Amino acid sequence: MSQSFIDKLKERWSKGNTFVCVGLDPDIEKIPQQCLASDHPLFAFNKAIVDATAEYVCAYKPQIAYYAASGSEEALRLTIEYIHDTYPHIPVILDAKRGDIGSTAQMYAKEAFDRYKADGVTVNPYMGGDTLMPFLERADKGVVILCKTSNPGSGDLQDVRCDGQELYKRVATLAHTQWNTKGNVVLVIGATYPEEIGAIRKITPTIPFLVPGVGAQGGDVQKVIQQGCTSEGDGLIINSSRGIIYASKEDGFADAAGRAAKELRDTINNYR
Repeated sequence: MSQSFIDKLKERWSKGNTFVCVGLDPDIEKIPQQCLASDHPLFAFNKAIVDATAEYVCAYKPQIAYYAASGSEEALRLTIEYIHDTYPHIPVILDAKRGDIGSTAQMYAKEAFDRYKADGVTVNPYMGGDTLMPFLERADKGVVILCKTSNPGSGDLQDVRCDGQELYKRVATLAHTQWNTKGNVVLVIGATYPEEIGAIRKITPTIPFLVPGVGAQGGDVQKVIQQGCTSEGDGLIINSSRGIIYASKEDGFADAAGRAAKELRDTINNYR
């Protein structure tokens, strides 16, 4: 029987000694010229990045828009398949931010888990808990729920108070008390909001956090570690996309990505 998303993640935290997640968000206009000769340029780029960074990561996170925009869904499928075949111990989170009523959510769950065979998927809880159920019932899969996102405008809705509590705290509370019955929930919390990371950790002591926003968005790694680690000293998936995959645009782009991933891993571990 294959490992669950959470089991893979915990193993990478302990045996791999890493919290780094690499966002595989390739832009066809930015990838090196040498990849463009391939039948699947985005896959060729991703494969090189994955091979160079695998020893330093706890997860990969391809964002579906970067593939769908150029009609490169096959490159996405090939990327996930390659990671599973070559690095089966590393989980893949499909960043799709799906969220819709039950019957449609069932199709989105099939898309992520059956078509692309991702280990986890990002979802939007705005439409309520029933829309998350088709994802949550897949106990072996990670359900990565938007909570307090890294973008500057996140507070327009997520900081609004209802019943005396900010909306993002309400999401965290529901995740902790109602949604995580199978132990497969992860919350998305931006590195750009370290105080909020700490507040959410108090609400939910054990749920893992996917933390985007380090690197290009300027999140503070030290504060993320201080505020976000569980009492076990883990619980974090710290994502960097552009800062790693575009560390260089020259022929040695993959080696540069490997060095950037190692540097981020080492920086994180210095504060653990």
